[in-house]
Amino acid sequence: MHRICLSFLIYFCTVNFCFAAPCYGTRMPDNQQFTVGLQTHSVLERDLIDQNGEMSSLQNFVLISYGILDWLCLDMKGGVGNIKQQSPGVERIDYSAYLGGGYGFRMRLYEYEKTKIVFGFQHISIHPHKTHKNGIKRKAVSDDWQFSLLASHDFPIITPYLGTRWSRMDYILWINGERSRIKSDLTKSIGLVIGADIPIDDRIWLNLEGNFFDAEAFAVSLNFNF
Repeated sequence: MHRICLSFLIYFCTVNFCFAAPCYGTRMPDNQQFTVGLQTHSVLERDLIDQNGEMSSLQNFVLISYGILDWLCLDMKGGVGNIKQQSPGVERIDYSAYLGGGYGFRMRLYEYEKTKIVFGFQHISIHPHKTHKNGIKRKAVSDDWQFSLLASHDFPIITPYLGTRWSRMDYILWINGERSRIKSDLTKSIGLVIGADIPIDDRIWLNLEGNFFDAEAFAVSLNFNF
């Protein structure tokens, strides 16, 4: 029990520093089994095309994964998130947190003894509150897509993993009702993924992850297997 309490303490302390886990890692539910979790995903910086600067987002989710087959699972999430967008020489625009969610899947391509290779697809959509400032009404959506390929190896106290991903995080904007889609910088679509699953017991584990090059993002989630 003290290990479970310590896990919750580590999780909530880490959330305050905006760490999160968008790729989920390589630990998947067994066939017809569920896992649930609490996740915080913090995108510290994502560059946009042309002179549109950058955006960031802090997102908090409840996770649910279901094992469709032994090698295939469905991932779903729901929660809240915000958006901050900063263009050069322009005051930052803050959209306060509101509804967000996502879906995806993971497919185990290879497994031998303690080594796994997992391919994944994830989509996250964040719909924060609108803003109304200086007579201008703004509505924004963060539209985040990614494909990942991760390899892991089990050790007694930790399962580290390393991989890559292709991602795109667009900034969809309405100004006084007129819609536009501002794409993320397409020259920075390939990223590095570094993470680890840390078991608490046979059914509970902590997941830590960082994303680099395509975006600066970090993650933590506390997960339970049923």
